[in-house]
Amino acid sequence: MAMDLNLLTLFTAVAECGNFRAAADRLGVTRSAVSQGVQRLEETLEQPLFRRTTRSVRLTEEGERLLQAVSNPLAEINAALESAQSATGAPHGLLRVTATSIAERFLSGPLITSFVEAYPGITFDVTVNDEEFDIVAAGYDAGVRLGEVIERDMVAVPLTGEQRQVAVATPGYLERHGVPRRPRDLAEHRCIGWRPAFDTAPYRWEFERDGRAFDMAVEPQVTTNDMLVMLRTSLAGGGITFGIEETFQPYIERGELVTLLDDWLPPFTGFYLYFPSRRSVTPKLRALIEHVRKYRDIGPQA
Repeated sequence: MAMDLNLLTLFTAVAECGNFRAAADRLGVTRSAVSQGVQRLEETLEQPLFRRTTRSVRLTEEGERLLQAVSNPLAEINAALESAQSATGAPHGLLRVTATSIAERFLSGPLITSFVEAYPGITFDVTVNDEEFDIVAAGYDAGVRLGEVIERDMVAVPLTGEQRQVAVATPGYLERHGVPRRPRDLAEHRCIGWRPAFDTAPYRWEFERDGRAFDMAVEPQVTTNDMLVMLRTSLAGGGITFGIEETFQPYIERGELVTLLDDWLPPFTGFYLYFPSRRSVTPKLRALIEHVRKYRDIGPQA
């Protein structure tokens, strides 16, 4: 059965993006070209690959099987083509990375700036997302997360050393409301918490003492899904907030924020750049991997 293999590229883009318009934008073609191409593929295979509604596009059972069968081979082919194209020149193309909002070292600016300066042929697309999901199915080349949440079938490259969560507040707030000496004292304080979405419970603050780890629902008076809102509210004297120490470090060093409950907050495994082990590493991703390794070794001021 003769088949235009470009149709498989259209199919996987729609499957990964979840709609035809986003797939068209990714591929740089019109929406009608994507829709007609998928329709041709369905006619060739004589079976529907998507369930279409006015609001969504979902894979059928046959579509799921096809995606599983072709996604890795297509990725290998694309990686081989990129390697061939880059053999006589610098890495180039679109590099898509997703990162958690708390990956301060990655998102703060210097790492990304120095990378794009070193590789002007690479278009670097960074999506900040705190949800856990399959980066391969979503069409990302790599992700940045804490090591403890990365799947075992991924290759993980250290981005930072050990990290630590801290509770912080302004000196003025602590003068007015007192200093908590143990986690249970937080019940008497105004806390500023984080939640991933409006319909989920606020993140439970995690502590450890004498080798025993535990977490607490602090019932924050202020909740948000934006770390910057948490930081600004706390800096304004709004209460105690909680997060990765690197996020607060400049304000701690200037005395604008004070860390609390330090004896209850030991370090843990840090952040990693991760990517699928079952796919070939493209030149553009290899460039990012080497940049991350160099950045970690010599630091942002080098």
